[in-house]
Formats: sequence, structure tokens, C-alpha cells
Amino acid sequence: MDSMSLIVESHSEDDTRSLGRDLARHLRPGDVIALQGPLGAGKTRFVQAVAAACGCDRSFVVSPTFTLIHEYDGRIPVYHVDAYRLKSPEEFLDMGGGELLEGDGVCLVEWADRIAPLLPRDHLRIDMEVLGPEWRRCLLYGSGPHSQQIVGQLAADRGL
Repeated sequence: MDSMSLIVESHSEDDTRSLGRDLARHLRPGDVIALQGPLGAGKTRFVQAVAAACGCDRSFVVSPTFTLIHEYDGRIPVYHVDAYRLKSPEEFLDMGGGELLEGDGVCLVEWADRIAPLLPRDHLRIDMEVLGPEWRRCLLYGSGPHSQQIVGQLAADRGL
């Protein structure tokens, strides 16, 4: 199935957080968000906003670079994965990561290309490009019916 896409530009951290909050309104348990972008692109800021909108305490949301996985309790649980240090998708499975991709919460994966073969067929991919000190371009791709619906709802919310 072809993917549905949306481009959103962010000119500040507040814009990035707003996108995360807007997206979170359409998420449900079991959704997987694959985040891509260079260091400093705003992936963790984005996760903070999604987590807060899901009822989690945003102040606890930090990049799990060394622990690899953080879980946050909220109205919808949020699983925050940083796959940057993983050497293989199998390493993610060995640490129980596969359960997070099929869990009862929303799973956001930074550096998702490191575990790409494990991502569910229907997931939302967000590529964050750095265009300037505060300027980002976020490319959202829905890879299946549910994630395409999310992209469509987000576009409608934003009048696009």
C-alpha cells in the first residue's frame, strides 16, 4: 500500500512540541512512531510533548541513550526507545523490545532505522530535517491504513 505523507515546518521548540501534542490526540495503544533525524533535530522534544499529551509527566522524559528504553505511565503508557547504540535488531529483541512494539502503549523509537525490520507494517514514520538553528522540517509518512488515517487527521487539524 502506498504511504500517505505530510510535511510540517517547525520554527521553534514550541512548534515541535505543538506538533507532538497535536499528534498525540490521534494516537492509541499499540501505535508505533519511528523517529529519524540527526542529533539535535528535536526528536526528544517531540517525545516529551507526546508523552505529556498522553498524561505522562514530561519532566521525566529524557533521551534513553544509555538505558535504551524508558517507560512512562500515563493515561496511555509511553515507551521511549533510543536505538542509536544498538548493534542489530536482534539486540533489541534480546532486551524485550519486541513486546514494546506490540504493547498496550504508544511506542516512540528514536533512530528507528536501526530496528527497521522489526517495525510493524502499519507505523508512522517522522523524518526530522535540520534547516537552521530553530528551523525543522518534519516529514510524516503513514505506512498502513491506521497510520495514514492519523496523518490525514493531523493534516485536517492543521488546515492542510
